[in-house]
Amino acid sequence: MHPLDFEEFLWANNDRSTIPALKLCYEQMKPLGQALHRKVMNDFRQYMLVGGLPQAVLEYVKEKDFASTDAIKKNILELYRNDIGRFAGGYSSKVLAIYDSIPSQLSKKEKKYTLASISKNARFRDYDDSFMWLSDGMIVNPCFNATDPGFGLAMSMDHSTHKLYMADTGLLVTHSFRNNEYLDNELYRAILFDKLSINEGILMENIIAQTFRAKEKNLYYYSRYDRDNRENMIEIDFLLSRGGKVCPVEVKSSEYREHSSLDKFRRKFPNKLGESYILYTKDIMLKDGVIHLPIYMAMLI
Repeated sequence: MHPLDFEEFLWANNDRSTIPALKLCYEQMKPLGQALHRKVMNDFRQYMLVGGLPQAVLEYVKEKDFASTDAIKKNILELYRNDIGRFAGGYSSKVLAIYDSIPSQLSKKEKKYTLASISKNARFRDYDDSFMWLSDGMIVNPCFNATDPGFGLAMSMDHSTHKLYMADTGLLVTHSFRNNEYLDNELYRAILFDKLSINEGILMENIIAQTFRAKEKNLYYYSRYDRDNRENMIEIDFLLSRGGKVCPVEVKSSEYREHSSLDKFRRKFPNKLGESYILYTKDIMLKDGVIHLPIYMAMLI
């Protein structure tokens, strides 16, 4: 089972009216307005912090306390470590190394998972079983590079270049700061009130990966690297396939100003292009052929 999605999180908090309102605004491409958007964004940030694991959600609903919820998540993370040691067989040390390095890998500007951080001599073929163990255990959500999306995503999937998201974003928050004591007026408060000084993109991309997987979507991205000409470099966070077309999805922070990679992608694959999306922290907007949606609407794409 996947973690609870945002709609199920709201149900757990006795809110059954928000999602129908979001669906109506999405269908009509109508902005929610400042008050409703601010309210839903606050609820979504709570969801990012708590995550969707039932034990953590139950604790938060009961106590409305991030500290006690964080303690629950630390226990779950420790259970994961114990399970890896017990069930991952002769490659448990490799699984643990991958598992522990997920936050640092996601904090990089280019979030592709690189084994060099574990060992200079590490090769993906030696770690295939370890990645698969974490994926099969629904601890992580791998996202693969579709090198030629013009000919289908799965057909051009490159197994050796992928990103690795945590299956639950609430766990990622706790895993990222697992050596710290809970600080109510720092980390959680900063995320909740959009004052985070670290790269919030780590959490925002992770929650989108979690949302898409909850809808049974396979995860793909597009990356083109050109050492000689930076103008040819393209990085698209997610690709969705719909009706034979490819839909690029970019995740942006509140400081977002431009989408140069998306523009280059749209020019490169015009014949296979479906809708283009920006997911960000502001209200619905249509601009230059790109659909801008608040991040909590990812579940409706």
